[in-house]
Amino acid sequence: MFLGGIIKYTERTRALYLASLNSFRESLLPKPDPGPNYAKLMEEYSSKREARLPTRIQMTPEPDTESKAFSKDVKEGKLKEIEIVTYAYHFFNIFRGLIVDSIFSFRERNESREFFMRRSPRDAFRVLEVELNFIYEALYTKVIVVHTTKGYVFRFVSFASTVSALGLFFAAGKEDYQKFDVRVTYTLLFGAIVLDGIALFMVVFSDWTVVGMQKYPIIRRSFVSKLFERFLYQQRPNWSESKENWFKKKVRAALFRRWSESILGYNFITYCLRERLEEFPNEGNITHSFWKKIILVYVKVLKYLNKGFDKIVNYLGARSLIDELRYARRTRMRKDLWKFIFDELRTKAIDAEDAEIAKRICEAKGSYVLQEVIKSDKGDLRKLTPYIEEVTYDESLLLWHIATELCYQDEANKVDKNAECRRYYEFCKVLSDYMLYLLALQPTMMSAVAGIGQIRFRDTSEEAKKFFVRRGNGPRDETPACKNILGVNTDVKPVTVKGDRSKSVLFDACILAKELKEFEEEKWKILSQVWVEMLSYAASHCRPESHAQQVSKGGELITFVWLLMAHFGLGDQFQINEGHARAKLIVEK
Repeated sequence: MFLGGIIKYTERTRALYLASLNSFRESLLPKPDPGPNYAKLMEEYSSKREARLPTRIQMTPEPDTESKAFSKDVKEGKLKEIEIVTYAYHFFNIFRGLIVDSIFSFRERNESREFFMRRSPRDAFRVLEVELNFIYEALYTKVIVVHTTKGYVFRFVSFASTVSALGLFFAAGKEDYQKFDVRVTYTLLFGAIVLDGIALFMVVFSDWTVVGMQKYPIIRRSFVSKLFERFLYQQRPNWSESKENWFKKKVRAALFRRWSESILGYNFITYCLRERLEEFPNEGNITHSFWKKIILVYVKVLKYLNKGFDKIVNYLGARSLIDELRYARRTRMRKDLWKFIFDELRTKAIDAEDAEIAKRICEAKGSYVLQEVIKSDKGDLRKLTPYIEEVTYDESLLLWHIATELCYQDEANKVDKNAECRRYYEFCKVLSDYMLYLLALQPTMMSAVAGIGQIRFRDTSEEAKKFFVRRGNGPRDETPACKNILGVNTDVKPVTVKGDRSKSVLFDACILAKELKEFEEEKWKILSQVWVEMLSYAASHCRPESHAQQVSKGGELITFVWLLMAHFGLGDQFQINEGHARAKLIVEK
């Protein structure tokens, strides 16, 4: 047992060392590349010139053989399960440097773009899903250590040592031991063997085994390949085409799913309506009848209990966790939502043939979509652009979230359920709530783009809570509360009346919502496109290690968008223009 323990802890220590960001970065560094021998070439050039020979240097680009070979191998149409894992591993080896802010060549960019341009949204999602799984296993498991020849040997020795310990204990005389101690020892030994068996199963049926299997044509053509194909099919997303019943889907998702398959949402209006209960009435507002006195005492007790609970929560630093448990709403990832996001990014990738255009698209926070609509003469959206271009990202996100919710609640019973705009109407709600969830409850992840988002959110929520108390809106009155906000006269801008000390944007969002209402049903598609652009901006500007941390917690939609943008070539991480060129000295006659 001591031998098995030494092997296990050596594996863990080695895996932790390799998964540290410094070691991970070092493992990606290529061999030192001095480039062509410049000094030797220039010596020959100088000697020819001194001999008065007409000499010139001609540069011949190196042929891009790797990219051409990959282009021939890219399969058209739907991918099989094993092909998904193979392509995901290929791109994992290329793009794992994203975690440590590496740069990539334009050859790698073009190779990735060509592959993902040919893929359906479903297949692209599956490849990204498996690729993120490779990243997770490389950073948070012992797979890098185990999937080597030495790793297999030591894993076999560890398992054999545990079995040997069980055999030796079984054969040993146990007359002097208490029965309870013997049973506990058997339980521990059998438990260790079962855990080793589960670990062995996970090693055998891992994506790394599938990749290694591709090196042997005999295995690829055997029943083993079909067995792995069936196993990988069980790991498909729950929203994939399937005729299985609800119970089977739940069981399969619990056992085989690769990520959480859900999106969390956090709604500003819902949060403020329920938090407004902290604003309890004063004694002067209640007449001194017997029952109202009882109500007043009850309210005061609740007030003190609530304040005490808040003090404990704040002291423990658990405010974000409590707010997430109270107000965050989990939504199942929808296939049509992913298709919409994928199509939007693919359209931008088609426009971004040039690296400068790709960088400009990544820097857009919603204005690129508005500019494209303005060019197509579908509507005068120029009055909406200041709410994106003239404000910071965190202010823009909060403005558009509140405006989206005001329009959403105002038209809750007006949108035709059979109309195409219904889909965009629902997309807006999901994406808007998701982005506020990231801003308000994932401040570490959004720190690179959030600015003073936390301060702005708190100021705005305080103004909203006071407004709802004055209007008498209850905790479930989302629609009446939104109509009350829209009913406020906003002829004068809030900053003119209140100044800029408070960072609240509640009634600025009200003005934006009134502007959006003029576009009627068309606004839902525009809003959906704006939210996808805001999501992609946040995805490309979050720190890479934040994405890596989210992979270990079940995964986030923003991480899928981040990786998809990199594969479409949307970003500024592509900086290596060409490989070596062959320089030739040409002596003319």
